[in-house]
Amino acid sequence: MIDGISEHAVVHPDAQIGSGVTIGPFTTVAADVVIGGDTWIGPNAVIMDGSRIGNRCRIFPGAVIGGVPQDLKYQGEPTTAEIGDDTTIREFCTINRGTVDRMKSKVGSHCLLMAYTHVAHDAFVGDHCVIANCANIAGHVTIEDWVVIEGVVAIQQFVTIGAHVFVGGGSLVRKNVPPYVKVAREPLSYIGVNAIGLRRRGFEETFVRTVEDIYRTLYVHNGNMSQALKIAELELPKSEAKETILSFIRASDKGIVRGPL
Repeated sequence: MIDGISEHAVVHPDAQIGSGVTIGPFTTVAADVVIGGDTWIGPNAVIMDGSRIGNRCRIFPGAVIGGVPQDLKYQGEPTTAEIGDDTTIREFCTINRGTVDRMKSKVGSHCLLMAYTHVAHDAFVGDHCVIANCANIAGHVTIEDWVVIEGVVAIQQFVTIGAHVFVGGGSLVRKNVPPYVKVAREPLSYIGVNAIGLRRRGFEETFVRTVEDIYRTLYVHNGNMSQALKIAELELPKSEAKETILSFIRASDKGIVRGPL
């Protein structure tokens, strides 16, 4: 091993490798690759052209970063797959590059993607996200910060999942999920506010109660979302949480998940 790079690894001389990087045996690193300092890449990983990997990341065996999009419209344009700092990519994850839509796919900082997760072209994953085993994230999906997705979840293309959402295992996500909630069941439904997650992240109790009041108005007391939005706008006190939630729902041209069954 020379400077942390195994003699059995294949690293293109044009790849930009930061200081303190470890690359295990039988890993391949292509030419158009940037790897930040103190990142660890285990054996048998493949880091393809267009990969941009941050500092202090950990990439486990079998992961493939920067594969060309699984999109028949892709014409070979130069795009990237970007990973932030302090993110862990476990075994056999695949993160494809972007297309002309966004020109990149990206996973934020301080994330954990567990084994066999797939991040398709033009998908954006925010910071501090945990995505469990065998999750499949389709093209053009946006996942905001602090989202937790349990195992064997499939997310349809162009869907947006708001910040601090918890998605139950085995879910099929076909519509947008507004921030701060828990969703599960089939078809996917609102099952409550992610109060435990919010408290763990230091949100004050008044904020949690405000979010609960908003979603009680939107999902529990009213059967019609358009009517519920008007009531929430007129009758609930002004707050940052209300503005965030209502703005998200109004911008959701795909619609949002249904209320409790």
